[in-house]
Amino acid sequence: MKTYLVGGAVRDRLLGLPPGDRDWVVVGATQAEMEAQGFRAVGRDFPVFLHPQSNEEYALARTERKSGRGYRGFVVDADPSVTLEEDLQRRDFTVNAIAQDPDGTLVDPYGGVADTHARVLRHVGPAFSEDPLRVLRAARFMARFAPLGFTVAPDTMALMRAMVASGELDTLVPERVWQELRRALGSAQPSAFLSTLHECGALATVLPEVDALYGVPQRAEFHPEVDTGLHQQMVSDMAARLATGDAVIGFAALVHDLGKALTPADVLPRHIGHEHAGVKPVLALCERLKVPAEHRELAVMACREHLNVHRLPELRDATVLELLTRCDAFRRPERISQLATVCEADKRGRLGSTEAEYPQGRELVRLHEAALAVSARDVAREGLNGPEVGEAMRKARVEAIHRARQT
Repeated sequence: MKTYLVGGAVRDRLLGLPPGDRDWVVVGATQAEMEAQGFRAVGRDFPVFLHPQSNEEYALARTERKSGRGYRGFVVDADPSVTLEEDLQRRDFTVNAIAQDPDGTLVDPYGGVADTHARVLRHVGPAFSEDPLRVLRAARFMARFAPLGFTVAPDTMALMRAMVASGELDTLVPERVWQELRRALGSAQPSAFLSTLHECGALATVLPEVDALYGVPQRAEFHPEVDTGLHQQMVSDMAARLATGDAVIGFAALVHDLGKALTPADVLPRHIGHEHAGVKPVLALCERLKVPAEHRELAVMACREHLNVHRLPELRDATVLELLTRCDAFRRPERISQLATVCEADKRGRLGSTEAEYPQGRELVRLHEAALAVSARDVAREGLNGPEVGEAMRKARVEAIHRARQT
């Protein structure tokens, strides 16, 4: 019975990244032997155990054989005779197929160390094509590692295209797609997730509403990048820069312009009313992927209101209050700073604008704070009934916004 450190912990150490969770593989043991040593079995689909002291995960070395369609269609063999090399061979990428024995020696049968140094994401072997989830994992790893200079190996990209063409990605359940998307949006470069999936054809399968943006032109005086898909990539990266690790803001930024894919060809490159047209596809995407309510609500708000925030200086005081009210800003005050960040990502996610100022965002937050400071006590007068109190509150908030604009 031998134990090895495997996977991301080994890879990240080679990349000089902060250590994360550690995973271990055990060779030459049975489930009964693990439990006899105090390990607690937690794996549902294959034998995984928690260490009795550290609570770290230990998995028996195993092989997997394809037995059906989809990412669950596998037969697992965790017999004690399974070798470390056989266990590493079933893994997705060479950089994840490196093990470290207790004395620190690396076991690298598939060239993962060289690919780590070369910054290449390469599949371990042909079994990669048996699991459609690995296409999304490749894109998600690129969202994390593209800033380090990683690229997808050409033969891996070709294999991913073949997997898309086979229809295997149609078997992915919404929860797994959302899980990979959410993690990508919380990474350093979400554009690499989008571009990787778009390049292999998978984006049209898992996020067709986003894929439809590629090739749609915009007015060059506002969008020097012209292509809406490229603009979306830039917006997603700017959102990751402004709100690092925040997938709620990242998702709203991702879908804020979906309405541009619905603009009639004879109107292009203008996109009149795209902010309202986009609400329907945003809701459809959220419904299909079972997106959490917090993400969905901000996404719909950003889609509907981003142009209003851009032209905030032009809005009347009462119109500003109407915008805040539509956003439920007095019961959910945190939404306004989130909306301001999404709108700033949209404005700065354009060629030549990445370092531009966005005073509208700060002003929206400031006007919201002024309106939020008005309380019912400020307008309470003897004899006012419910509707009259509400109208008095509205007028007081409009006046507070007006005064704030004068300072």
